[in-house]
Amino acid sequence: MSAHRLSGDSLHVFRGERHVLRGVSFVAEGGDYLEVTGSNGAGKTSLLRTIVGLVHAESGRVRWNGLDIHADAGAFHAQLAYLGHESPLKADLTPRENLHFAIGIRRRVGGDEIARALAETGANGFADRPVRTLSAGQRRRVALAGVVLAAVPLWVLDEPATHLDAEGHALVGRLVDRQRAEGGIVIAAVHAPLPVAGAGTRRIGLTLQ
Repeated sequence: MSAHRLSGDSLHVFRGERHVLRGVSFVAEGGDYLEVTGSNGAGKTSLLRTIVGLVHAESGRVRWNGLDIHADAGAFHAQLAYLGHESPLKADLTPRENLHFAIGIRRRVGGDEIARALAETGANGFADRPVRTLSAGQRRRVALAGVVLAAVPLWVLDEPATHLDAEGHALVGRLVDRQRAEGGIVIAAVHAPLPVAGAGTRRIGLTLQ
């Protein structure tokens, strides 16, 4: 099992005058799935953005393998795939072109590898259409293919099954379980539980402040 470890220690985060996160702490190790739940406005996205370093906590620390994530942000981000609430795709490129560009920044990736990822997420049928012509659910499948192709130990996902039907929800569950089985860590903010294996699942419930 992977030795990777992600932890948050007494995180306090403000959004303007509002104290969104109050002393949130967590630990996730290789093979774990950390599910973040709560009502709209409870701070789920704020927590994820703090975990990936897009938001700086007023106090507390996030550590990756024992080191503060801001100590070497580049090294941390190289081991991270972050999928926000909106799928990060360029509208005038095709899904295939989007993935070749986005993953090519990280590492060399071949056409066959991209094709396999698109097929796995059910996106191969529209892989050569401009993204602007795709539905929100289709775009989400392409974005999930990008997470798979990143080939990194840490996934941080904000509502990964949004815009997807029941089969899409099942797909996300399978992807999460495979990442965990390979020693990775998955952190996901969700409104409804994902269909994942129970072992190694931890939960953070946030409440509206």
